[in-house]
Amino acid sequence: MRFSLKKLFRKQGTHRRSLVHIKIRDGQFQIVGMGVWYSYWRDPYHLLLTVSWPGFFLLIAVAYLATNAVFALAYLAGGDCIENARPGSFLDVFFFSVQTLASIGYGAMYPKTLYANTIVTIEAMVGLMGIAVMTGLAFARFSRPTARVVFSRVAVITPHEGQPTLMFRTANKRRNLILEAQMRVYLMRDEVTAEGHYIRRIHELKLLRNLSPSFTLTWLAMHVIDESSQLYGMATESLLKTNSSIVVSLSGIDETVAQVLHARHTYSATDLLWNYQFVNIMHETSDGHRYIDYQYFHDVVSLDEISHDDS
Repeated sequence: MRFSLKKLFRKQGTHRRSLVHIKIRDGQFQIVGMGVWYSYWRDPYHLLLTVSWPGFFLLIAVAYLATNAVFALAYLAGGDCIENARPGSFLDVFFFSVQTLASIGYGAMYPKTLYANTIVTIEAMVGLMGIAVMTGLAFARFSRPTARVVFSRVAVITPHEGQPTLMFRTANKRRNLILEAQMRVYLMRDEVTAEGHYIRRIHELKLLRNLSPSFTLTWLAMHVIDESSQLYGMATESLLKTNSSIVVSLSGIDETVAQVLHARHTYSATDLLWNYQFVNIMHETSDGHRYIDYQYFHDVVSLDEISHDDS
């Protein structure tokens, strides 16, 4: 299959870099090089929105210095065209370009020829457009909605009302309201069709409650593993064999910014703990008040230990 793909790309004249390298680890697909920010050089807008803040400032600084260097070379090409600038001095015309691009205009240096005034006009237009673009990019990065939602590190399969149930926890770390929160859970695994072809299928797992009018603190998601569940009869070994993973998608409207938020988490087969349950984080004081202790948010306890303690 790999040879035929390469042959197909060669026939179409596609470069070998067009091949997408995929690794499967614990049921999770990893696209090699997908998270490298410089791979988006053909989409500069997306790059500037997704690169880290240090990378963003570095790219802006490089572009700013390069632009001024280009205009400085243009001024040098015009000879002695800048008043009070030393003839042939790159630093003088470079800093004159900085003043022009930023519309500072100290007045010590100024253009004295038609050629220099033409370059200044072009640079002034570039400066205005550059400031507008950089302002828009900075605003887009600051205003981009992000969800601070945490998911439990593991998911458990434990009896609930007499039936095995898949459970995991999620919490809103911002302590504000996520309105009309919706959660969807999918089982992704390798399957073989009737024709003998391997395909990656996605099955939606039905939750006991997949909607919340106001997601504020915590949410315990539950999926009953009955005869209609795609997890029915599965075990860790079969999940690993089929490269299975459970993908959780949560969305809602942030009350503060009134924008849609998204959060996603993936549980591999090794993240599923059978016959475990989460440690209770909801407590009640002697005077009837309730509080949540997030210190034990990720903690689980074996059902065997519970039964042993009860005995």
